[in-house]
Amino acid sequence: MKKLLIAVIALLGISAASFAQTATTPKDTKSKAVAKKETAKATTTAAKKDAAATTTAAKTTATGTPAKKDGTPDLRYKANKDAAKTTTATHVKKDGTPDKRFKENKDKKQ
Repeated sequence: MKKLLIAVIALLGISAASFAQTATTPKDTKSKAVAKKETAKATTTAAKKDAAATTTAAKTTATGTPAKKDGTPDLRYKANKDAAKTTTATHVKKDGTPDKRFKENKDKKQ
C-alpha cells in the first residue's frame, strides 16, 4: 500500500511539473533589434547636430556679450554684471514693478 501511495504521489508530482511552463516559439528578434539600433543612431546624430547648432548660436546675446544656452546673459562676465546693475532695479516683483519693501524703492516723504 505504501508503494502504491508513493507511486501515485510521484506520478502527480511529475505531471504537475510538466504542466507548469510551456515552451514558446522564438520570435524574429534580430530584425527588430537591428531596426531599433538604426533609429537610435539616426536620432542621436540628429540630436547632436541640433545641440551643436544651438550652442554656437547661443554663445552671445544680441548686444554681443556672452550668454547662457537659454539666451540669458551670463553674469560670470564683467560686462554682463555692469549691464545688469545699470539697466534693472535690484528688487522688483514678478510683474516688473518695484518692490516697496526695500529702501531704494520706497517713496521719499517730503
